[in-house]
Amino acid sequence: MEFGAVIEAVGEVIDVLGVVAIVVGVLYAIADAALRGLRRVSPVYTRFRRVLGRAILLGLELLVAADIIKTVAVTPTLDSVVVLAVIVLIRTFLSWSLELEISGRWPWQNRGQAVVEEDPSRAG
Repeated sequence: MEFGAVIEAVGEVIDVLGVVAIVVGVLYAIADAALRGLRRVSPVYTRFRRVLGRAILLGLELLVAADIIKTVAVTPTLDSVVVLAVIVLIRTFLSWSLELEISGRWPWQNRGQAVVEEDPSRAG
């Protein structure tokens, strides 16, 4: 088997793993929320969003890895690298947005440091 074909197959497997991670995460988040709702354990919605967001983040990371493998190792043309760069930028923005929603802080902030919105009435 040719090296390019092996790398392409590896990229496809990682693509599938990314989709599976998202689907399994969605199903788990729904089941977890349903069980918490039946048991009246709170907060159902907050936990649902956090679990769902983490599954989507994991899936996005795997999909980005697959795109990098397939683009750089198999077809390293200028056009494919530009398309990869755009895909990575979009997915990185989505990952950062999800991280902010899940944890209340940007990925580069310390764990104890939360995003604080400025109060416009206190502007000096």
